[in-house]
Amino acid sequence: MDISRPRGTRDFLFAEMRNRKEVENVLRRTFETYGYHEIKTPIFEDLKLFTVKSGEEVVNQIYHFTDKGGRELALRPELTAPVARLYMNEMQRDPKPIKMYYFGSCFRYERPQAGRFRQFWQFGCELIGGRSPLAEAEVITLAADSLRRLGLEGFEVHVGHLGILRGILSREKIEDELQDRIMGIIDKGDVDELESCLDGVEISSKSRDLLMSLIGTHGGPEVLDDVRGLLEGYPESLSALEEFAELVDTLEYFGPGEYHVNLGIARGLDYYTGAVFEIYVPRLGAQRQICGGGTYNLVETFGGERVESTGFAFGFDRLMNALEMDEGDMRMVDVFVIPIHESTLPEAVRITQEIRGVGIAADMDLAGRKLRKALSYADHLGARFVVLTGERDLQEGKVTLRDMEDASQEAVDRAEIVDRLKKICCE
Repeated sequence: MDISRPRGTRDFLFAEMRNRKEVENVLRRTFETYGYHEIKTPIFEDLKLFTVKSGEEVVNQIYHFTDKGGRELALRPELTAPVARLYMNEMQRDPKPIKMYYFGSCFRYERPQAGRFRQFWQFGCELIGGRSPLAEAEVITLAADSLRRLGLEGFEVHVGHLGILRGILSREKIEDELQDRIMGIIDKGDVDELESCLDGVEISSKSRDLLMSLIGTHGGPEVLDDVRGLLEGYPESLSALEEFAELVDTLEYFGPGEYHVNLGIARGLDYYTGAVFEIYVPRLGAQRQICGGGTYNLVETFGGERVESTGFAFGFDRLMNALEMDEGDMRMVDVFVIPIHESTLPEAVRITQEIRGVGIAADMDLAGRKLRKALSYADHLGARFVVLTGERDLQEGKVTLRDMEDASQEAVDRAEIVDRLKKICCE
């Protein structure tokens, strides 16, 4: 019988899991130093949680099913909506702002391709309530700081504000649904499709030219002075620009960091209300975006109170690709204990447990191998040291400690072996 893993999924072996865990732990520590605390939500939710947020067409892009009770459920395609649902169910009365972070797998039903799988992971956060340029700047700084602590080089943080583009469309009295479509096309970066779409829209040539100019506006904070002059006669856009300028200024309070103004960042969803940002690693090519975030009001979309949130999520799998971590030889344990004779097995077990008890990764020969094969297995595990328990040694109150790097070995008092290993392994 040939049973393969499902299409669009992956198996992670020891070395890759070690690397993923290391990155996960750095992110956890970083988020927690910013005052965020972890939450978990179910892997499956009511289907309507996602159709209300993204429209009925999303059903064709996700895993959904009817359970034995006739309920329409879906494997979560992302984590923002579940977090909003959790907030509505459990936390609406809590003092604001609320800082939470999450890490979990998500699922989408689409054709797998390079860098895109049917099961993938997101690591992200939400700051619920307390919207301000200061709060938005802190969230953006957290994303960039996380990458710096991971040692990632060559990433770019691009920031924009949806209100600037939305203000132009609103002045032209373009309906919300059509605005969402236009913003979705801008988000894809398809200029030809945008031109074609605008051909069928009643929009003045001035606003059309302004829109096309703004989505190509990239640079440092100084570009905002040029944009300010272009927005005369567009009060909503000017108001959003001033809010955005305050955000850009506030980012400097948090220390050095290069930020790119990019007014072409968009979202095709009407609950996004303000600042947006994305982080790119250019060397990844078509899969260069590793993070996306912004300010939005999703809770109200679900029938709750109006409360704005700022958050972001790392595409964890793309982040791992960007880090290019070595998956070479891996130390599975620090110490391997080998009972030389069957009679020494009880003492070998006790020694192994004592070593584990002080926090040192230890294993022992469970297969009754001959010494040569047991040493070979210890080498396979990458053990730094081997403890040999021989009958004569134990009778003399000793064990043999073997250094696997240079094959040297010495007799050590049985009563001192754990302290000796603790000193060496934990130095």
